[in-house]
Amino acid sequence: MRKRIVVKIGSNVLTRKDGKLDVTRMSAIVDQIAWLRKQGIEVILVSSGAMASGRSEFQVDKKLDAVEQRQLFSAIGQVKLINLYYDLFREYGIHVGQVLTMKENFSSRSLYLNQRACMEVMLQNDILPIVNENDTVSVTELMFTDNDELSGLIAAMMDADTLVILSNVDGIYNGAPDNPHSRVIPMVNHDRDLSEYILDEKSDFGRGGMITKCSIARKVADEGIRVIIANGKTENILINLVEQPQETMRTEFVPNPSPTSNVKKWIAHSESFAKGRIHINRKAADALAGKKAVSLLLVGVTAVEGDFDEGDIVNIVAEDGKVIGVGRSSYSSEEARSHIGQHDLKPVVHYDYLYME
Repeated sequence: MRKRIVVKIGSNVLTRKDGKLDVTRMSAIVDQIAWLRKQGIEVILVSSGAMASGRSEFQVDKKLDAVEQRQLFSAIGQVKLINLYYDLFREYGIHVGQVLTMKENFSSRSLYLNQRACMEVMLQNDILPIVNENDTVSVTELMFTDNDELSGLIAAMMDADTLVILSNVDGIYNGAPDNPHSRVIPMVNHDRDLSEYILDEKSDFGRGGMITKCSIARKVADEGIRVIIANGKTENILINLVEQPQETMRTEFVPNPSPTSNVKKWIAHSESFAKGRIHINRKAADALAGKKAVSLLLVGVTAVEGDFDEGDIVNIVAEDGKVIGVGRSSYSSEEARSHIGQHDLKPVVHYDYLYME
């Protein structure tokens, strides 16, 4: 069986100090991906860099706001970025295909499956998918946190064995990275909370920081996928992670040995797509948190927020206001409200379509 990995390259890996694209670094990573493919490993590349490409290509002569800059530079830069990848991979005889997506494309099961089918047929024909967010149409409320979130969705959607997140640091430290006494945490179990070690800092050119990376890594590992956070500026980092993983500086999240189904993988990443909120009482929350697999029944529902249809994603909210789960509703919001607290009806969220946080 072929192994399949998703490699996410962050903005700070592909960007120089002046904010422009680092073509030398990009070329080095292409060399490594070509090597991975020669080892029989399928690769899906999630790449930032469109903004940096656009900045180096075009100078604006009037003031633009943040959204206008993002749309303009991304529109110009994405063309340059994919052409650079095309030229670099062509040296190895590797065909590439561009996949531009946005958060909305993961919000419904049909759109989700259409994306997966597209990328599956690319892989079956030995084409390397290069994925990025479509920044020209994704505005603030529709944006991913950053490409870490996107890469996690792609890894889950495509049943990857491993997700490699390449950043500009060696992994997750047990203190401030610039503290000489801090050390990289090499191995992390999928259910371990590392928030005490992580500073809430964002990268210079990206939107997300290490808290985002850690949160995505834990969720993806919980779905049965190994996750590695490593330094994309380290020479031959991808090759070293394959040939000598124990000697290579990185933080590795050990996957859950009991992975979730494909449907639950989709639902696990759907909290931000929710069309409504279902509030439940303590007894229902305790039942859902137990070891036994149970569905959410209407008898435990105390309130229904939002306007949603049957099959839409909803968040499940405990008495303290905390979101404790996400699932696909078996009712419309109007139907659910009319049956609040009733017995002997079908579950409002069936266990097969329920993911507990």
